[in-house]
Amino acid sequence: MNIEEFRDYCLLKPGVTEETPFDEDTLVFKVGGKIFALTSISRYSSVNLKCDPERAIQLREEFDYVLPGYHMNKKHWNTVVIGSGVSASQLREWTDHSYELVRASLPKGRLTPRASPLDPGSLKARSPRGEGEPDDRPT
Repeated sequence: MNIEEFRDYCLLKPGVTEETPFDEDTLVFKVGGKIFALTSISRYSSVNLKCDPERAIQLREEFDYVLPGYHMNKKHWNTVVIGSGVSASQLREWTDHSYELVRASLPKGRLTPRASPLDPGSLKARSPRGEGEPDDRPT
């Protein structure tokens, strides 16, 4: 998985924003204002992902390309080395885990609703008054 694919995958998730808050090279993905993934734009040699502490230890023991989080709280973050055997499906799974972990920790007011892109309610025409009622004008 290259950086463009990783970026696109992260941005598909509801409520995700991307920023470069630390410097112009560190790309950060957030949900509800909290970081769930970060990587270097220019090198893309690794990705930092939040992880359940017990699972973090298991992954580090099982995979030599999963390390304690670089410049992060090593109890809660892993660094996944790209190009060292990690598959795209593993990276997606661990990114999902990180996103869900952070999203679950958000207060209700900062939660973003889950919506399927195929949600029929989101496809209804709206009235010109913006009241959210279906538009019953003839087409």
